[in-house]
Amino acid sequence: MNFNLTQIPQRTAQPRNSGITMVMDKGLSIQEVHNFLSISKPHVDIVKLGFGTSAVTPNLREKIEAYRSYGMHIYFGGTLFEAFLVRNQFNDYIAVCKDYGIDYMEVSDGSITIPHAEKCGYIEKLTQHGTVLSEVGSKDAKNIMPPYKWIELMRAELEAGSSYVIAEAREAGNVGIYRDSGEVRQGLVQEILTQIPEEKIIWEAPQKAQQLYFLELIGCNANFGNIAPAEVLALEAMRIGLRGDTFELYFNK
Repeated sequence: MNFNLTQIPQRTAQPRNSGITMVMDKGLSIQEVHNFLSISKPHVDIVKLGFGTSAVTPNLREKIEAYRSYGMHIYFGGTLFEAFLVRNQFNDYIAVCKDYGIDYMEVSDGSITIPHAEKCGYIEKLTQHGTVLSEVGSKDAKNIMPPYKWIELMRAELEAGSSYVIAEAREAGNVGIYRDSGEVRQGLVQEILTQIPEEKIIWEAPQKAQQLYFLELIGCNANFGNIAPAEVLALEAMRIGLRGDTFELYFNK
């Protein structure tokens, strides 16, 4: 904080276990990485190289090293994991992560169908190589799971070794925990929270209205994913009541 303001909610300090901001990098240049983190580093905890972009990123090692120079946790998007898996190249995926020094890994099944017991098996195996994040929910807007199924899958994946479960929304925020309009499926979210600890869930929330919903529901230390690099400071200001949407959320409370 550059200014001394009272009635500001207490944010967790880095390294954080909750109040996480995960940023989605869909193609920043190496110079843009430095520019981005020179300002936003205190408010970013994890960076995902979105979907399969890491496979086509020139100078990938140099880019990863740029992130690492800021002490940033970085991982390949879940779609890349699925691309390896559907080609029967799971061991190659592990080898690639080791080769690039990636020790955060995402296990997802948003684009392909994986029997859930098998998915949990992959989670268990990958925990031997690093920190696992697993994504629950389909990228297909027509595939709508009832709340009990979300809870069942999230619980099993946490028990298999996932450090966090990610609630699917895609980069646009229009599937999974959201309707195609971007509106939060509030009943679904609130039922999930009756069974799954809030600090173990990363909510993909690329839209401001979605972020606001979770800040009002959970508080300033909700975990967010798929945040655009240019939106990190705006989100942090909104977390602590320094944006019009949350200006009165903590004031005089």
